[in-house]
Amino acid sequence: MCGMPQQPPVRSSPTRARRPDASMSLITNVMDHSLDDGYAEAAARKKSEGEGGLPKTLRAKLGLAAGLVLAALVVTVGAAQTRAAAPVVAKERQELIDRIDSETANADKLEGTVDRLRDDVSARQRAALRSSGGSAQADLVGVLSGATAVHGPGVKLVVNDAKEASTGGDGTNPRETSGFSDTGRVRDRDMQRVVNGLWESGAEAVSINGQRLTALSAIRAAGDAILVDNKPLVPPYTVLAVGDGERLSTEFQSSADGLYLHALEQNFGIRATISAEGDVRLPAAPSVIVRTAQPSTEKTEKGTS
Repeated sequence: MCGMPQQPPVRSSPTRARRPDASMSLITNVMDHSLDDGYAEAAARKKSEGEGGLPKTLRAKLGLAAGLVLAALVVTVGAAQTRAAAPVVAKERQELIDRIDSETANADKLEGTVDRLRDDVSARQRAALRSSGGSAQADLVGVLSGATAVHGPGVKLVVNDAKEASTGGDGTNPRETSGFSDTGRVRDRDMQRVVNGLWESGAEAVSINGQRLTALSAIRAAGDAILVDNKPLVPPYTVLAVGDGERLSTEFQSSADGLYLHALEQNFGIRATISAEGDVRLPAAPSVIVRTAQPSTEKTEKGTS
């Protein structure tokens, strides 16, 4: 009985295992042949011909030795010059320091002389006032002009920057930082209004941080600093005023300038305290010099039309 012919089973021949990096042929080729064949051939040729490395001939060795000696000589000369110049530089630096110290001492001596001359001028002014108009009148003129030290009842007003301005946010000097608004610092215009308010309220003499104010005094600003007669002040600003303490304090706080200071406290955190004092002492102004005004010699006759 014949059946259908059966096809022999198909058998596949065994295949070679595929490399894991077969898909990265370019990278594999670069890694396997990191040195170009041309470079390798040139290196092998130089090695076979005895080239490369240290010089072989006597002339080449002498040239190399001369180059090394020259380089060492240059380095040595440079080091010697540096060492020789060091004392000269140190001497010049010390001479500059000595000159600065000397000029500073001279400036301090001149400043002391100026202070003594100012005191002498003030004493002569007071003596001239006494001799010309009598002791009582001279004392009154000296008090009103600020040429005489005074004391008596009055008020003590302390004005200071806001707390945020005093710390600068990170404990630094507020006048060396720019992170806090100027509205938190006492300005020259604020002190001008404070002083004018005290005068208007009846103060007879006023000083700020020991600086006596006169009719010729000026309160100005230089950067962030407040100047009184060109002398810088440091906060807090202590204002002393001679007058009827209780009345002076009450009238100032109810005046327009007192309300202005209160607004600075409420809106910008500026700190201010005022208190009546039984006795405050104000120094005399350093010098009172009038360059333009002259006393009038004309006398008005009473009863004439």
